[in-house]
Amino acid sequence: MSSLPTDLIDDANRARLALSPIRRQLLQLLRSPGSAASLSVALGMPRQKIGYHLRALEAAGLISLVEERARRGFVERVLVARADAFIIDPAIMGATPATVAAQDRYAAEHLVQVASEVVREVTRMRAGAEGEGKRLLTFTIEADIGFARPQDLEDFTNRLAQAVADLARTYAPGDGTRRYRLVIGGHPAVANKPTTSSH
Repeated sequence: MSSLPTDLIDDANRARLALSPIRRQLLQLLRSPGSAASLSVALGMPRQKIGYHLRALEAAGLISLVEERARRGFVERVLVARADAFIIDPAIMGATPATVAAQDRYAAEHLVQVASEVVREVTRMRAGAEGEGKRLLTFTIEADIGFARPQDLEDFTNRLAQAVADLARTYAPGDGTRRYRLVIGGHPAVANKPTTSSH
């Protein structure tokens, strides 16, 4: 059974299971199929304890059975993680931030809210596409820019908003088109992070 590149965890109970230190190690190791016996050797823990955690992960749908092998006096179950990486839905960590009045383009709360929605929606759609053997068509544009004055940020934002509005009219959604959502945000760059050119 092939795993998904990413899987969204949008249930608080599943998140608690996945965030346990031992279970995070197991999910990491189970990117490749393994059994309680092989994992107990890798982690230096009793097989019975590993088996307990594996049953919890399997019940939560975080790992899946690959095969069962007859061994001396018992059946060895080989399991694999359902995904190479698991993403926690930001919404389950607390209440969704209140919608910022008039979708204030300068409010950090609004950027966080929109970014959370992107994580949730794209991860779900990608999993659905992978399940159908298809590729989810997306695009990402990144660039580093600099502002000497606070007014420069406002001027840039207004010019960018106008340019996007003009371009969006050319590609307005309608009959026979597949609707896309365009999200553009900006935030102060992380110190010492390599510069990203527009692409």
